[in-house]
This record gives sequence, C-alpha cells and structure tokens, in this order.
Amino acid sequence: MTTFDFGNGLVPAHQHPNGGGWVADTATVSESAYVGPNAWVYGYAKVYGHAKVYGNAWVSGNAMVYDYAEVDGYAEVYDNARVTGNASVSGNARVYGNARVYSRAVVSGLAVVYGNAWVSDNAEVSGDAVVTGHAKVYGRAVVSGRAVVSGNARVYGRAGVSGRAGVSGNARVYGRAVVYDNAVVSDDAMVSDDAVVYGNARVSDYAVVSDYAMVSGRDVVTGELINK
Repeated sequence: MTTFDFGNGLVPAHQHPNGGGWVADTATVSESAYVGPNAWVYGYAKVYGHAKVYGNAWVSGNAMVYDYAEVDGYAEVYDNARVTGNASVSGNARVYGNARVYSRAVVSGLAVVYGNAWVSDNAEVSGDAVVTGHAKVYGRAVVSGRAVVSGNARVYGRAGVSGRAGVSGNARVYGRAVVYDNAVVSDDAMVSDDAVVYGNARVSDYAVVSDYAMVSGRDVVTGELINK
C-alpha cells in the first residue's frame, strides 16, 4: 500500500496519472483532471471534469473543483468550498467554508473568500481582500487591496472596492462606483452609477449616493439622498 503525509501523518494515497500529484485514497479525482507534481488533493475532496490543480496548491476537506476551474500557486481550497466553471484561484489565496467561486471569477494574491460568500461572473478579488459572510461579488466588479466585503453586501457591475474600504450589512455598490481608502458603506446604503466614496467617509442607513456624486474626507451620509 502506498502512503503519503499530507501534514497529519501517513495516509493511503497515490499519484494521479495525469500530472503526478499526490491524491489521498479518500479523495476523488477524475482521469480527465490534472494534478501537478507538487499539488495535493486529500481528505474527501473532489476534482473532476477538466479542472487543474497545480503549483503547490492544495484541495482538501470536502471541497470540490470541477469543470475547467484552476487552483494553482500556493492557493488552498478546503472545507465545503466550490470552485467551478472557468474560475481561477491562485497565488496564496484561500477559499473555504461554504464559499463559491465560479463562472470566470478570479481570486488571487492573498485574498480570502469564506463563509457563504460567492464570487462569480468576471469578478476579481485580489491583494489582501476579504469576501465573507453571505456577500456576493459579481459582474466585472473588482475587490482589491485590504478591502473587506461582508454581511449580505453586494458589489457588482463594474464597481471597485479597494484600499482598506469596507462594504457590509445589506449595502450595495454597483455600476461604475468606486469605494476606496478607509471609506465604509454599510447598513442598507447604496453607492451606484459613477459615484466615488473615499477618505474616511461613511455612508450608512438608507443613504443613496449616485450619479457623479463624491463623498470624501470625514463626511458622514446617513439616510439621505446625494444625487448631484
């Protein structure tokens, strides 16, 4: 019996015929999937379809990677996470919990997607960004830097959230809106169109910031409409 140590002692394992990477006997990898020579698939993870796991990437727990999805670099996908479609998880990124990354979404750098969060379509999450809770990032939205999108927040369209900005609660950032620096959009607030929120600004309650409006510095907008 062939064994391999995935970090918690020797377990029955084998090298996948397509790529040579180590696969625990408890895991499932289809013949059409690729597992590179330094990649690991273990626990009860499943990799199938034309998915690729390579570099020094790990897929473990009950995670599933399938279709044409790719996990590479030092990325880790674990727990009950799913990476599907043509999605890519790379660098030192982590996707775990019940998170979903699918369509053509990209998660890279040191980004983390966890909880029940979804990243889909052509969205990108990079840098040290975090997407968590029940948050969703989709369309062509970009979340980067050290930004955090959490709660039930939605970032979509061609919106961008970067720096140390936070979007939380039931907040929505969409259109071509940009939120950056240390700005926070929370509660049921909406930032849309070509609006910009930056600096240490706060937009909360049911506030709406739209069109070409700019909220900056230490501005605080609560429960009112800015549309100018």
